[in-house]
Amino acid sequence: MHPESSLSAESSGRDPRLPYAPPPGHVRYRLEAQWDGAGFVGWQSQPGQRSVQDTLQAALEGLAPNVPAVALRPVAAGRTDTGVHAESMTLHWDISDNLKLAPERLIRALNGQLPPDLSVLDLKVAATDFHARYSCVGRSYVYRVLNTPQRRPLWQGRALHVPQPLNLEAMQQAAQRLVGDHDFAAFATREERQTQRTLYRLDVQRHSELVEFHLHGESFLRQMVRCMVGTLLLVGRGELGPDDVGDILASKNRAQAGPNVSPHGLYFSGASYPAAVFPGPVAIFPGSVFEEV
Repeated sequence: MHPESSLSAESSGRDPRLPYAPPPGHVRYRLEAQWDGAGFVGWQSQPGQRSVQDTLQAALEGLAPNVPAVALRPVAAGRTDTGVHAESMTLHWDISDNLKLAPERLIRALNGQLPPDLSVLDLKVAATDFHARYSCVGRSYVYRVLNTPQRRPLWQGRALHVPQPLNLEAMQQAAQRLVGDHDFAAFATREERQTQRTLYRLDVQRHSELVEFHLHGESFLRQMVRCMVGTLLLVGRGELGPDDVGDILASKNRAQAGPNVSPHGLYFSGASYPAAVFPGPVAIFPGSVFEEV
C-alpha cells in the first residue's frame, strides 16, 4: 500500500470518460469520511489487516445481517497508506435499496457501528454517474511539522517533530520550483506508471509551533508528497538551496532527492470535483484552477 497515491485511469484499465452507474437494485451514495490513520494499514482492503475500506464494509453489513450483498465495496477519491490520516475523504458507495434507510438515518446508524478512529461526516444520494475516483479533478494533502526544540506529547502521531530551526522563506522559494506540470520521477518511490503530473499548489506556512505544507494536484505518485516534504525540510535546515530543488526535479533521479518523511504527519485534506458531476460547493484551493459553484 502506498501513501498519497491515487489510482489513475491508466492503472485501472477503465476509461473514466465512459458512463458509470450502480448495478440494478442499488443506490449510489456520496460520503465524506474522516479517520485517524494510526490504527489502519491504509484505505485499501488487505487480507488479514485492518483497513478503512473493510471497516466501513463491516459496519454496513452489521446493520443489515439479513440483507444479502448489502453493498459493493466503497470507492475512495484516493488511497492512503499506513499511518496517514484523512480529514475529509470523498467516497461513493453502491448500497442495496433493500436496506431501506433514509440518508439521515443511515449516517447515524453507520457511525454507531464504526470505531472511534473512523467517522462518516456526511452522506447523500449521489448522481448515478458520479464516481469518487474517476470524477475527481484534484486531490489535496497537508503535511504537518511540529517545529519546537522539545517534543509535544499531544502532537504525538499527528505531526513530525523537527527540533532544528527552519528557514521558512527558503522552503517557500524551493516549493515554487515544483509547482506546475513536470516529470516527478525524482520524488516517486517504486513507480511503474508514467511520472508526469501537475501540481497546482505547494505552500509552506507557519502557524505558531507548526509548519504546514499544503499541496493540491490532479493526482500524486507513490510517496511523492512525503519525498517532496523531506526534500524541502533539507532546504529549511540549510542542507540544500532553493535552486537545488529545481535541479533535483530535472534530474528525474530519486537518489538525488531527500528522504521520505514519516506518514503520521500526512493528512488527505480534500478532493475537488467539477460541478457537472458534483453539484453544490466545491473545495477551493488558492491558486488552483477550480472555482466555487
